[in-house]
Amino acid sequence: VPTEKLRAVQRQTRLSLSIIQSALDRYPLTSLSLSYNGGKDCLVLLILYLSLLARHPWLPHSLPAIYIPPSHPFGSVTEFTLASAQRYHLALDIHVADEGGGTKGKGAGNMKEAFADYLRTHKEVEAIFVGTRRTDPHGGKLSGEGFDVTDGGWPRFMRVHPVIEWHYAEVWAFLRHLKIPYCELYDQGYTSLGGTNDTHPNPALRVEGPEGEMRYRPAYELEEDGEERLGRDW
Repeated sequence: VPTEKLRAVQRQTRLSLSIIQSALDRYPLTSLSLSYNGGKDCLVLLILYLSLLARHPWLPHSLPAIYIPPSHPFGSVTEFTLASAQRYHLALDIHVADEGGGTKGKGAGNMKEAFADYLRTHKEVEAIFVGTRRTDPHGGKLSGEGFDVTDGGWPRFMRVHPVIEWHYAEVWAFLRHLKIPYCELYDQGYTSLGGTNDTHPNPALRVEGPEGEMRYRPAYELEEDGEERLGRDW
């Protein structure tokens, strides 16, 4: 019997699938790409995207995707991103941010340059799926319809954000219920992944062990959206 949380996930899933289907109706598959960094949110997005593509009349050997790692990446995040990209047949184009660049919000100039570089070599791409949620930096400015053209000063493309309204706990309920593999850092108390220079285990998950040592509960035990980024420096 579904719990109330799983019923909420089902509602979110239906909404996300409708946005993804709208994108597939609006754009040829060859003009769609995915921004993928191995994080929990874009992982949910990827699984939902693949579930709809299973019914698509034509599928390429691999799906176009862009990966913009932070300037100080975690080795385990990079390893998971590359391994999962291979598992899910992503043609992952890596664009490394310059020194000081981040992945969501910080180092926006570097993000702009990375996307501009990607679009110069992928002129067919018109829209990019992104895993932004409402509680992310700048997520509050995005529409609830799931489609927003990039802001002025950015390379022009349509941002498609199917998981915009998902809550933190719903993301984890989805991944764990379907037993989707995820980056090991989440089991070490990290709840929002950036670079090694600005990301720490979430203090809301810190507990004292039997020997008096400090340890961290896994990310999926956090419930509140407002506590998700407590382990980030920005």
